[in-house]
Amino acid sequence: MTEIGRRRFCGTMTAIGAMTAVPGAIAAGIQDDEPRDGYPAIVGKQQTYFTKYTDTFPDLARAHGLGYTEIVAANPGIDPWVPGTNTRIILPTAHIVPESAREGIVLNLADQRLYFFEPDGTSVRSAPLGVGSDGWNTPTGSTTIIRKARNPSWYVPKSIRLEQPELPRVVRPGPHNPLGKHALYLGWQAYLIHGTNKPFGIGRRVSHGCVRLYPEDIAWFYDNLPVGTPVAVVDQEVKLARRNGQVFLEVHPSQSQADEIEQTGRFTPSTPAELEYKVLDAAGSRHEAIHWQTVKQAARERRGIPVPVLSG
Repeated sequence: MTEIGRRRFCGTMTAIGAMTAVPGAIAAGIQDDEPRDGYPAIVGKQQTYFTKYTDTFPDLARAHGLGYTEIVAANPGIDPWVPGTNTRIILPTAHIVPESAREGIVLNLADQRLYFFEPDGTSVRSAPLGVGSDGWNTPTGSTTIIRKARNPSWYVPKSIRLEQPELPRVVRPGPHNPLGKHALYLGWQAYLIHGTNKPFGIGRRVSHGCVRLYPEDIAWFYDNLPVGTPVAVVDQEVKLARRNGQVFLEVHPSQSQADEIEQTGRFTPSTPAELEYKVLDAAGSRHEAIHWQTVKQAARERRGIPVPVLSG
């Protein structure tokens, strides 16, 4: 945050208490892209869906390229296992691209998604992830894909065998192999991006640190990501994008809040660090148009949906 931005922040925040929501003041929907360095700032489009009696959130998530936590967070108060008939569901299928070098793949632990910057220089492909659980957190940082394997064997680490002594030293390819049918090995020892034999774990913090994808997604990435592809792992609860003169804010549950959602369907509210500074920087010269009530609501709800935050 620049010193100018901090002065803007201090001056602007004095007026927040007096602001009230202005119906119709916030632009609805997401307009056509304004590419940044050739790649879009936001990928996909948000959708709505009306449920059938047999629908569950895990089924809807897989059918629409989503993970479990993100569809639950987008639809608070709705039973993920029995949503009922003709219930309106938000499908959070629009995603702000994380802040990172725009090459190879970026894994964002907060929204539990992978972003692949395709070689054409204009397309970003995204897919949901399963990531490491508490105590087995997926690390952040930069690495590369160092090798690939089809129908991999799983050599069970000693740390996992101490926790689950019933496991064999090696799990051969087959339906009981948690790596699924494809594996991308990273430069970090013992960390992989792989498939799964338990697709319901996608969009959850349930792994021992590795990153898992739906079988159909890992098959595509296996075929299209060469050895040497850069991999960046970040943890960004707050994402911002500028498009068509508007600023969009997307706030996700933190990793600890994702655990709460998994256990209870709800989470303890908290304000993301330096949220106001980040919004001011994104707004730039239009900082006076920021609708702070909308910002505060997005931060409180953390629904993982891109929300326009400039009035007018």
